[in-house]
Amino acid sequence: MTNRRTFLSGALAAAATTAVPAAAQQTFVVPDSWQPQVVDMPERYRPGVILVYPDRFSLFWTLPDGKAIRYAVRVGRGDLYEPGEYTIGAKKEWPAWTPTPDMIAREPERWGQYADGMPGGPNNPLGARALYLFQPHRGDTFLRIHGTNQPESIGRAVSNGCVGLLNPHMIHLYDQVPMETRVYLYPKAGV
Repeated sequence: MTNRRTFLSGALAAAATTAVPAAAQQTFVVPDSWQPQVVDMPERYRPGVILVYPDRFSLFWTLPDGKAIRYAVRVGRGDLYEPGEYTIGAKKEWPAWTPTPDMIAREPERWGQYADGMPGGPNNPLGARALYLFQPHRGDTFLRIHGTNQPESIGRAVSNGCVGLLNPHMIHLYDQVPMETRVYLYPKAGV
């Protein structure tokens, strides 16, 4: 009988080898602790919700029966991480990317060259897939849950506000998450 862990491992292996072009696949050896795992949730959440715990560098996709899939993530550095409640307002495969004006102002030498945008692809900072976070009073918040081709950034607070997963893990999450999914970005400790 196939259990959830076997299914999850098989699905992620398939995503890593078939859904991402060879140029975008990581050669970095992913620690076992970063692999997605089906876990018991200490609190009951309805299935189909995304929860991000920045201090644990963890994203949970809730499942039935008090379970969730836990993904290792990176989060926004300093005050660029914005806790709050969001919904998925758009989903894109190999999304194009344009840095925000604030990003360019903070690091013009790094981001200024992309002021007109960058097409989607293996070198794009949004990676293989992106979920766009919206709020009713703001619309598109310019925050994303997206893939990354920088595995060394997982488990760190290094981004310009977005939540990042390894590309194969992001593909796995993306395929499960429908539009209008609720997303909760919990505050960092002491904030």
